[in-house]
Amino acid sequence: MIVARFPKQNAYSNVNTSKYLMETPRKNIDFLQKCERPGKDWPALLRGRRGRTPSRSNRLRRGFTPSRCLSEPLAAVTFLSPVLSPLLLVSNPRDFGPGLHERPDYRFPPLMPAWGPSREPQAGAPLQSWFCATARPAGGLPSSLTVGETSSRKKLEQLNQYPDFNNYLIFVLTKLKSEDEPTRSLSGLILKNNVKAHFQNFPNGVTDFIKSECLNNIGDASPLIRATVGILITTIASKGELQNWPDLLPKLCSLLDSEDYNTCEGAFGALQKICEDSAEILDSDVLDRPLNIMIPKFLQFFKHSSPKIRSHAVACVNQFIISRTQALMLHIDSFIENLFALAGDEEPEVRKNVCRALVMLLEVRMDRLLPHMHNIVEYMLQRTQDQDENVALEACEFWLTLADQPICKDVLVRHLPKLIPVLVNGMKYSDIDIILLKGDVEEDETIPDSEQDIRPRFHRSRTVAQQHDEDGIEEEDDDDDEIDDDDTISDWNLRKCSAAALDVLANVYRDELLPHILPLLKELLFHHEWVVKESGILVLGAIAEGCMQGMIPYLPELIPHLIQCLSDKKALVRSITCWTLSRYAHWVVSQPPDTYLKPLMTELLKRILDSNKRVQEAACSAFATLEEEACTELVPYLAYILDTLVFAFSKYQHKNLLILYDAIGTLADSVGHHLNKPEYIQMLMPPLIQKWNMLKDEDKDLFPLLECLSSVATALQSGFLPYCEPVYQRCVNLVQKTLAQAMLNNAQPDQYEAPDKDFMIVALDLLSGLAEGLGGNIEQLVARSNILTLMYQCMQDKMPEVRQSSFALLGDLTKACFQHVKPCIADFMPVLGTNLNPEFISVCNNATWAIGEISIQMGIEMQPYIPMVLQQLVEIINRPNTPKTLLENTAITIGRLGYVCPQEVAPMLQQFIRPWCTSLRNIRDNEEKDSAFRGICTMISVNPSGVIQDFIFFCDAVASWINPKDDLRDMFCKILHGFKNQVGDENWRRFSDQFPLPLKERLAAFYGV
Repeated sequence: MIVARFPKQNAYSNVNTSKYLMETPRKNIDFLQKCERPGKDWPALLRGRRGRTPSRSNRLRRGFTPSRCLSEPLAAVTFLSPVLSPLLLVSNPRDFGPGLHERPDYRFPPLMPAWGPSREPQAGAPLQSWFCATARPAGGLPSSLTVGETSSRKKLEQLNQYPDFNNYLIFVLTKLKSEDEPTRSLSGLILKNNVKAHFQNFPNGVTDFIKSECLNNIGDASPLIRATVGILITTIASKGELQNWPDLLPKLCSLLDSEDYNTCEGAFGALQKICEDSAEILDSDVLDRPLNIMIPKFLQFFKHSSPKIRSHAVACVNQFIISRTQALMLHIDSFIENLFALAGDEEPEVRKNVCRALVMLLEVRMDRLLPHMHNIVEYMLQRTQDQDENVALEACEFWLTLADQPICKDVLVRHLPKLIPVLVNGMKYSDIDIILLKGDVEEDETIPDSEQDIRPRFHRSRTVAQQHDEDGIEEEDDDDDEIDDDDTISDWNLRKCSAAALDVLANVYRDELLPHILPLLKELLFHHEWVVKESGILVLGAIAEGCMQGMIPYLPELIPHLIQCLSDKKALVRSITCWTLSRYAHWVVSQPPDTYLKPLMTELLKRILDSNKRVQEAACSAFATLEEEACTELVPYLAYILDTLVFAFSKYQHKNLLILYDAIGTLADSVGHHLNKPEYIQMLMPPLIQKWNMLKDEDKDLFPLLECLSSVATALQSGFLPYCEPVYQRCVNLVQKTLAQAMLNNAQPDQYEAPDKDFMIVALDLLSGLAEGLGGNIEQLVARSNILTLMYQCMQDKMPEVRQSSFALLGDLTKACFQHVKPCIADFMPVLGTNLNPEFISVCNNATWAIGEISIQMGIEMQPYIPMVLQQLVEIINRPNTPKTLLENTAITIGRLGYVCPQEVAPMLQQFIRPWCTSLRNIRDNEEKDSAFRGICTMISVNPSGVIQDFIFFCDAVASWINPKDDLRDMFCKILHGFKNQVGDENWRRFSDQFPLPLKERLAAFYGV
């Protein structure tokens, strides 16, 4: 079994930029981040992409956040305590009688415009005691937002049992104008979170009161309060309340005509948020299609005297471009005309929204832009150089989107002399970038990583793939959401976007781009200013994929220069050089080893031990890419490599230690059994086992370590035996604990948290690695454990990644110790059959592979299970756009089923023979291919008519063999000569004349036909 290491999706070249409506705040994307190296793709300094805007109710707008505590409702409650506590005892113009805690049946009247805090001490007692207990610390806002979080959450939940609590919150937000604005807005934020969590439990009176207060205060004099009210409104609306708040949209639209600026702006701000969060329902019959009125209304405000209003108006309409909303399409010409009128607007925010609109229109209404394309390109060239970087960034997105359009090459070709220098200039670090990156700090290896330096680690489940004779790019992982975590400039910015645009344009124009690039590179790469030199090295890396052929004549000079740059005095130069060299690793490896590979490897290993953490990271990532390209070319240098990687254990801080695991795991994958030498094992295993023993079962650092050990165990084979038992047992325990916690959570979700199933997934994958590496030596460990019972539960888990890894383990255990698997086959096979669903590609792939392994072990006993799986497999192999790996594994499994049960499979031969042959023609000669071809030959002998129409494809597949075993070669000869004799020499001549010349020559040379 080969564990596929799919190339990471290029963080730029496939970005569908037009669907991204605004920058994603970092606090909302951190959970997506993965601690994975960029591989051949973009470096850590550049990776990242803009995501679709999260729901407005889930975040605060930029410009609205006075402090980071705004995003922390629990800290916000603590902060508000001294404000709300006295309110509980102030006079109320309206006496509600007994305290609410004494009136459980109490419900507020439908509208309560005169509501105020109760003057009854009983009403406020529970609230007051809690607020006093969590009063604001003397130093102001809490320095740590995690202190007391559990206690605060519980108390907050208790407060939400009091209907009055939310009235106090809206009162502070809208009425308590003696308080400072950040405090009032924090009260609104707590209320917003309560709406999200408990809105369905709000008494009708409370709901109506909150709605009334929001509309009455949409025009508050404070922009901060207006924005908070707008967020609260859209949060209520997103809870399904648009249908139950029929006067909301008409009211907000009518307020747009107000002569009071604050009212108009507040209403527009709220409408913009609603358009972002509820675009789909606005364009439906549920609300009687209000956009038919709203879109024309918005267009009227494109010429408003206030730039803020103009910006709101464009932003509102922009929400409906990608969805091709009918109401907008009816006014598309008017919309575009108004956009053009705003092109030279003095307000940056307006220009930004105009650029964003044009980028999205480029994707959905190219027909309307095409007549104006020359002027639009010229305009975007200007805006890409805008003094406001946010505007420049939006304009730069245009080139990314245009590159995906078929017209790109013709439209842009005459603009390249202007465009390329603009993009190259945008790839330089700005002064603020350098400050934020601490570019003047050269040595920081002794500084511990902060928590925000380390992004959460998400495990990639094990996927079974075949080895190929030819180099090629595997299909990309659809699940990739790789987002950079490079300190404070991890968001998508102009430097990243410019580099991405250059990359995609290089892939469009290929070597035609070089006349515009090379003169710039010559100046940049040897510039005396390090910032300029660094940008040149980035340019060289960005064009590597698209312009590789044209760059080859220059690489003998450039590669040594780049290797020298690895010793540059500036850390940012050293780090980007690591990445750029990794982009040319394939060419380096294709040359004599002493010429470039050995010098590059030597310098990269030095940089792995660099005194700068960013350089360490870049070097580790680059070296892992070099390992993948060089494979066994590195075997002569293993001692030196291992010495360096092991020494790095003593130098690295937390974040880079995780990347080091990947470099070690990739080395094991690349050199395989060559690592199985006592001296190498003694160097490598002690530090890994030391880390293994240090980590607790719930520590997510186990993910990369387990992945690393999985690769190492597979490579070391019997050399891993001394370490296998405790590793095996811990993995089984991790699976068992996770399953037990999942059962508790399913039974009592309120009392037990759901487990993090990634722990189970990595444990299953390491068990697979052990089974593959140890082979039959794992038999005793399996016999003494309940792994098969646990695996059966995992095979039925709702989470696809769990099933994916359990099927990989099933296949590996089948190969290693089938005597323990066989008693469970009657239970396993129906589950495997139900998972042959190509909608879940990786699950389907591993289930398919496991079926093939089982069939080889079962032989004729596989017969009862053929009906469970054969029809699905035939459908998969004929399915359009099926990933190559799945096609290959499906073909091998069909072949193996035909080998052991030819009478059951052969009748369907005609339905799959053509895609079967094309799927396996590029697979390397190996045992899996051997068994599959024996199966197809056996089926042809049973049903020769099934192959007649596609016999040329069979001939091509046979010719793909380099060195088949003698008895398999005899099977090929028998079929080829039998077909030739059946049709006669003349018919065979006419038939073989259709063959490509290499195929004809190969069949004649190897098989005499």
